[in-house]
Amino acid sequence: MELMDFLPLIAFGLDLVLGDPQGWPHPVRWIGWLARRLEDAGRLFCGGCPSRAYGTGASLALLAVTAFGYGFVTILPLIGWLAMFYFAYAGLALGCLFKEGRRVSALLDAGELEKARTALSMLVSRDTSALDEHDCRRTLAETLSENFNDGFVAPFFWLCLTGPFGLWLYKTVSTLDSMWGYRTAEYENLGWFAARTDDLLAWIPARLSFGALLFCGWIMGLDWREAWRRAPADARKMDSPNAGWPMAVCAWLCGGGMGGSAIYFGIIKHKPAVGPEASVWTSSMLGALERLLFWSALLVALLGQWLSLALL
Repeated sequence: MELMDFLPLIAFGLDLVLGDPQGWPHPVRWIGWLARRLEDAGRLFCGGCPSRAYGTGASLALLAVTAFGYGFVTILPLIGWLAMFYFAYAGLALGCLFKEGRRVSALLDAGELEKARTALSMLVSRDTSALDEHDCRRTLAETLSENFNDGFVAPFFWLCLTGPFGLWLYKTVSTLDSMWGYRTAEYENLGWFAARTDDLLAWIPARLSFGALLFCGWIMGLDWREAWRRAPADARKMDSPNAGWPMAVCAWLCGGGMGGSAIYFGIIKHKPAVGPEASVWTSSMLGALERLLFWSALLVALLGQWLSLALL
């Protein structure tokens, strides 16, 4: 066996240790920059809100740019071999998610509510300016749970199956979905293709996330029976076919409710309630959630590495 055979596990370790160092170049930022230019061009070309056809074409064009860029860099002598390790690690976001989540939690524990709101706003797209301490903790629990799949399990799944090339095609779609995948008049058509494709690519990983979290909840002595009984029904309440699965199982395992009203771009959205009703997230519950996510991620990493070796 060669070092490259253990690329998934190495990428997992590098992500936990390094995260996303400030000042380092990152492909997601380049993808986001190009997406914003395409969005601006679409508004100019379509005379306002870009059409669904334009959004589909723009998404496919950006996927082609990602594929070409990855292929060009990785065929370079020596640099290409190192680039494959970088692309594999940079496509995962668990380390950064843990780091930023701990920062928000520590600010809340210290009573620094305003600073916690600002730090939380870097993790979520909703308006955090008026959130109280309880709402901040609930919002943090929601984004940690949902992004366990979006930021780690789904890209890791595609890394194990297709290598860094497939991972970055997924990351391109996921980035476009996070930028354009809103059900508003402004973005509904532009983001239609990216949102539907993201739903498809993340469908299996979301359910794998559910299974890993449930298994590790059992190992940790959490109430896995209640989670097994109640979480699937809660997951199906969500608009997204995937986001509810990790969120609902985490809510029931940790005993904290999720969902409720949130403000997006000045519009109040009422999300379905998942998990135990009228429960308040505490610092200790967030700590339990982080431990649950870590052990579940380790399980996914080991199983994914085994699958990658089996496919060689």
